[in-house]
This record gives sequence, C-alpha cells and structure tokens, in this order.
Amino acid sequence: MGRYTGPSCKRCRREGTKLFLKGARCETAKCALEGRNFPPGVHGQRRGKQKPYGLQLRERQKARRIYGVSEKQFRNYFRGAERCPGLTGDNLLSLLERRLDNVVFRLGFATSRDQARQLVTHGHFRVSGRPVTVASCLVGAGDLVSVKEKSRNLEVIKSAVEAAAAKGVPEWLALDSERMEGKVVRLPTREDITVPVQEDLIVALYSR
Repeated sequence: MGRYTGPSCKRCRREGTKLFLKGARCETAKCALEGRNFPPGVHGQRRGKQKPYGLQLRERQKARRIYGVSEKQFRNYFRGAERCPGLTGDNLLSLLERRLDNVVFRLGFATSRDQARQLVTHGHFRVSGRPVTVASCLVGAGDLVSVKEKSRNLEVIKSAVEAAAAKGVPEWLALDSERMEGKVVRLPTREDITVPVQEDLIVALYSR
C-alpha cells in the first residue's frame, strides 16, 4: 500500500488526539478536532468502547501516523528496538525520533514532518557534510544536520525557522539558527519524547 494522501485531519480525528500533522494549524481554532472531536465516517459518533486489542492497535496506528511510516517500516523499527539493550518501547520511540525527517522537523527547518520529508527527499539537507535524500536515515550522536547553502534562501525554510524560533528545540539537539544547522548532542531518551503514544501497548500488540 502506498503512502496516505488523504486529508491529514481525518487521521487526527480517527485517533481522537492531535497528531500535529499540519504544524501550527493544529494549535489554532482551525484544527478539525476543535469542532469535530469524533472519528470520521457515518458511524463515528456512535462507536462504543474498544477492547484491549483495539486499544493496542490504535496506539500502533497513532505512532505510525505521527512519524509517517508504513507498517513494514514500523515492524522493522520494532525488531531493531528489541535487539537494543533497555526497554523495547523506549528504544522504539528513540529510533523513530532519530529519523532525519523528524530531526529536521524538531530543529524547526519545517513546520511538519510531512514537509520535512519532502524537503529531505528534494535534497535540501546534509548530514555531517554528506548530502542525504533518504528521510528514514537515522542520525547518531555527534551528527550535524545542515541546510544546503543554495537552499537557505527558500521561503518555506526561512518561514519555518522564524516560526520555530520561540519554541526552542529538544534537549538532545542543539540549533544554530544563523548558520542553519543543528547538532545531535546525544541520543533521545523517553523523557525527551513528547508524542502522545503509550509505547507499552505497542509492545503488548507485537508480543501477542
């Protein structure tokens, strides 16, 4: 199955929480959840209580939609998280946070992960001096993510940096807005990750 290309707000409504798929719009009154806080579809307002399996499935779908990955990719991330020392759920979220498109979004070079993915794919970024066009590339501690010189005057990137200036960046990242580059100071821990996901339910789903 290809990447979802429908309305982003439907995904937020389906999960019943803001996934911030459209950037700053999600923080305004224009957010679809402000007026229609129920799942899409004819029977959206009449759906009953979910069973444990349904809750586990929804958490997985929520994480997939936040980071924009397919089921196959997500399963591979989970298998990688199982092989790492520590809690599998924490490792899973850490791996997802280390995706290049997510790091570009966290640094404020894009207003959403979808926009960050497109910018990376179009070749506007370097990782430690190397041009990278793969959004799923995992960054490591010490890596430097920078905007290419010829891309620094792009209005979409400049406006994103201005909008994100007041928000700051996570503690595991360091941003130099003047040089339009950011450094991965350390790998993210669970305390650094603010996504509304209960990773223990995802672990329980894949452990069935």
